[in-house]
Amino acid sequence: MNPTDLPSRSHPLHINGVQRDLPLFKVQPDLAIAVLNILGDTELTEAAAAALQQRMVDIAFDVIVTAEAKSIPLAYALSVHSARPYVVLRKNYKSYMGEALSTETLSITTGKAQTLYLDAKDRTAIQGKKVVLVDDVISTGSTLSAMRILMAEAEAEVAAVAAICTEGDPAQWSEVIALAHLPIFPINA
Repeated sequence: MNPTDLPSRSHPLHINGVQRDLPLFKVQPDLAIAVLNILGDTELTEAAAAALQQRMVDIAFDVIVTAEAKSIPLAYALSVHSARPYVVLRKNYKSYMGEALSTETLSITTGKAQTLYLDAKDRTAIQGKKVVLVDDVISTGSTLSAMRILMAEAEAEVAAVAAICTEGDPAQWSEVIALAHLPIFPINA
């Protein structure tokens, strides 16, 4: 990606008093996105969890559910702030997971199909419960769709969807509790 391809090399993000400049990353020949990576960023993760918890105070839910891997710190922090447990949908099956449920998703950042697994133990923990689906960024909705499929198969009710950011068409994500919206960045050929 040439510096002239994009109007800037980063995009500013402000979350609950914390600012970050997100680097732009080319995901298709004609498209770039601002990359939010909260792994190792305790300050931003805590700020986001506190803000999301405040926005979800009137929502009745039992368990937080997220997909592996970048949103795990957010689910953990939100679990601490809300005093509710969290479950991680895994991307690799391990034998100790027992009779796991699975479904496929397509990540915009990897461009490849991935499988999400809900292990037997966690399936029991969410069955018949109200869950909040949590992600760091909801972009295409593929991961969210896969999470919803697994929740339906596990007989859990989705009470809300929460994310630090949505991306793309903001109207598409009107039901998502989000703290910010990230634009996509077309690249001129």
